[in-house]
Amino acid sequence: MPGRRIYAAVFALSISLAFGQSDPVRKYNLLREDDDWTFLRDPTLREDIWDPIKYIPLRQGAADWNLSLGGEVRQSFEAVGNDNWGQQPFNNAFWLQRYIAHADVRYGKYFRSFVQLKSGVELFRQGGPRPIDKKDLDFQAAFIEVGPHDAPRGFVFRIGRQELNYGSGRLLSVREGPNVRQSFDGVKIRSKLGQWNIDAFAVRPTLDKPGFFDNVPDHRTGFWGAYATRPEAKGVFFDAYYFGIDHKGSTYNRGSAREVRHSLGTRLWRRPATKSSGWDFDYEGVWQFGSFGSANIRAWTLASDTAYRLPSTPLAPRFSLKADISSGDDPKTRTLGTFSALYPIGNYFGVLADTGPGPQNFIDIHPRVQSQILHSISVSTDVVVHWRENLHDGVYAVPGFLLRPAGINTARFVGYRPGVEARWQIDRHAFLQADYGVFFAGRFLQESMPGRNLNYWTLWAGYKF
Repeated sequence: MPGRRIYAAVFALSISLAFGQSDPVRKYNLLREDDDWTFLRDPTLREDIWDPIKYIPLRQGAADWNLSLGGEVRQSFEAVGNDNWGQQPFNNAFWLQRYIAHADVRYGKYFRSFVQLKSGVELFRQGGPRPIDKKDLDFQAAFIEVGPHDAPRGFVFRIGRQELNYGSGRLLSVREGPNVRQSFDGVKIRSKLGQWNIDAFAVRPTLDKPGFFDNVPDHRTGFWGAYATRPEAKGVFFDAYYFGIDHKGSTYNRGSAREVRHSLGTRLWRRPATKSSGWDFDYEGVWQFGSFGSANIRAWTLASDTAYRLPSTPLAPRFSLKADISSGDDPKTRTLGTFSALYPIGNYFGVLADTGPGPQNFIDIHPRVQSQILHSISVSTDVVVHWRENLHDGVYAVPGFLLRPAGINTARFVGYRPGVEARWQIDRHAFLQADYGVFFAGRFLQESMPGRNLNYWTLWAGYKF
């Protein structure tokens, strides 16, 4: 018996070394296409209930022919009082359900297909579901990919429906907070050149309709760009990117017209410390130019997040301070100055997942404290203080549409929102989360009427496999 155990251990070690899997990482990524379960080629590493479907061989003797299945279930109960500060002057409580399933098939080293189905259910919301709430059934992703999957160099070509998520998500994200995520139809090329990871794409956003397989590309909008990232010394990363958009009908405080906008951005960032005390940061700047009807576009934003973490002290606190600003517009000029966040992360300012102000024409200060109560339970408290950058421009929603026009209101202060978030990561699969926040209306909202305080809370429960 001891000899058999020694033989089995030696065999498992040799398999692990052969496949380069000394320490397999079990992780569910935001983009599930990035999940890597190839280490499960070694059957001795299978320990989870879902492992049998995470790596399914398709050809005998060909380990790189395989199928991986997975999915997600998310339930959330939201309650919003005085949405948009009283434009919907009632308490709206509703239940949102998200269901996602995917199949990732690899046909050798150079060919891959990925299909992801989504369904979003909304119940009890007064006024009915929003486009971000309901989707009976459709493709979240459905693409084929040609090129080396794991090669350190080379190009990978992708065509079909896909998700795009880059950097901090300030300009391009999957819209994770709302019930229905954003996707795009088009082509993308991934490449690795030296230390640079570079993606280039040309796509159209999909229009979310509520029925079965009725999503279509938005032919009024063309979107293209390139994103490059490179690790620097001491764990500091540098990103550089360009995004271009051609939208046939955009609306801002000054009116509606065709918009062709170009965005040039850079980002410098470092991940939070995990073992010893240290600083982390995320600094980003974007310059935008183009045309809006007969007017020019000149817009910009600067965003910063500076933090210090003490992982070895009780509660492992992380203290952070965000300070952001984005330009607004003066309609009396022939230059549109309103910054556009394009396709930003859903909960841009934290607790408010799908309501409240968006990242256009604003200045904010955002202190935050995160604490680890237990190994799997974290609590975050923060305050966001919000002003208008340009007094001639209004307040916009996160997706970019105008919530409150400027009118003759000269008040700068929009309001402030204290909030708290508690999350229990039960295991690698399941989590529970609760968010609560109140956006207290400032002078601009009170004078533009209605100016009630916005109340928001939500309970989340999710499971990934």
